[in-house]
Amino acid sequence: MTKTPTSRDGKTSGRGARDLRVRVKSAKGRKLSSTLWLERQLNDPYVARAKREGYRGRAAYKILELDDKYRFLVPGARVLDLGCAPGGWCQVAVARVNALGTKSGKKVGRVLGLDLQEVDPIAGAEIHVLDFLEEGADDKVKAWLGGPADVVMSDMAAASSGHKNTDHNRIVALVEAAAQLAFDVLEPGGTFVAKVLAGGAETDMQTMLKKNFTKVANVKPPASRSDSSEKFVVATGFRGRETPAED
Repeated sequence: MTKTPTSRDGKTSGRGARDLRVRVKSAKGRKLSSTLWLERQLNDPYVARAKREGYRGRAAYKILELDDKYRFLVPGARVLDLGCAPGGWCQVAVARVNALGTKSGKKVGRVLGLDLQEVDPIAGAEIHVLDFLEEGADDKVKAWLGGPADVVMSDMAAASSGHKNTDHNRIVALVEAAAQLAFDVLEPGGTFVAKVLAGGAETDMQTMLKKNFTKVANVKPPASRSDSSEKFVVATGFRGRETPAED
């Protein structure tokens, strides 16, 4: 029997390499965009890795990579995850802040997830169905966390309209609203992490964050697809609500 040639890293090489990519045939009634999405999912190494490692989606690696660089999910931290469905970011946070208390000698953190829809339970995380824009949401958050948050993070995205500028403006507005909640619930010195789409409408948002945090970085982690316009803003060193007029 002929053996498929492999390289030193175990990957298939030679003529057989091109055969490893999964091709999805178009089906009657299925849109081309759906076929291309399915093909991309089947060939995405992060999707395969998430399945192997038990994460609920490839997005888990985005927050892992951001935390590897900025180190905000530390043992003992209280974390708020806005728009937490399906739960991958919560899974990462639970492990890193030691919410289950499995790291001997380390402080035990807390993880709170909020979403508009029901989310399957995650060990070590407390998840609630709540619109974070509603009156009194900040008080509920601090009560559930047992105090102010050390980290507020958001992977939320507004429903796509298909119009690039409209979608960009919507997600910027969503990030600004998330930041306003963060100003109400964050501990001084805390961190705010949120997904945005590259474009020209986020100048005011960036200015607002720079007035309220000591450092603001814009990052595209390796797990973010190269053909996606998404990036993440990581604001560290919350100053406290010192500039309400600007907010």
